[in-house]
Amino acid sequence: MTAQVRGLHARVLETLGPAITGGEYPPGSVLRIDELCKEFEVSRSVMREAVRVLESMHLVESRRRVGVTVLPTPEWNVYDPQVIRWRLAGADRPRQLRSLTVLRSAVEPTAAGLAARNATAEQCAKITECALGMVANSRGHRLEDYLLHDVEFHRTILCASGNEMFARLGDVVAEVLTGRTHHQVMFEDPDPAAVTLHVKVAEAVRERDAVRAEELTREITLGALEELDVLAP
Repeated sequence: MTAQVRGLHARVLETLGPAITGGEYPPGSVLRIDELCKEFEVSRSVMREAVRVLESMHLVESRRRVGVTVLPTPEWNVYDPQVIRWRLAGADRPRQLRSLTVLRSAVEPTAAGLAARNATAEQCAKITECALGMVANSRGHRLEDYLLHDVEFHRTILCASGNEMFARLGDVVAEVLTGRTHHQVMFEDPDPAAVTLHVKVAEAVRERDAVRAEELTREITLGALEELDVLAP
């Protein structure tokens, strides 16, 4: 695929994907390849490739002599990072943020407890480094720099759990944290109490205190839910 074709393909996806997840094309809508080609001014091969990507996300289903049908929301691959990104960019952002944060509250405390038991020395060091990076960037409206450390902190906790299913949720959590920042569902500076909790989780993991790591992480996720009540009711 040439750079030009990749650019066309990306343009189609970045328009059509959010339109589907945002409800512009409700479930059951039938999209015609020829009409889409005219609308986006691209070749059939570019459009077919874009449709294949949407099919892999279970957003649409393509059938001969029928067209491309938008599937019901329960059939979507809601764990796909791109689908999450598109949904967070749409009108349904508050509900999507809440469902993802509830997922975090169910998974991350357990993952932190497991990390306290299973983390390698290198992972412990990485978690501590990320927590200190969060502290260093928690003032002065440096949310983008803070985000980098925050994402890596939670991704490392999930990986350090030793559970491959939890580890695969790293991209999901990254999208939640990124979406909150990029869509201004964050205070200008992170809550100091939340930042301190991350440092304490790093300490608990390093000290192999599974109970404390789990309790502290539960406080973090419950705090995130409380923030949504204020910032994205």
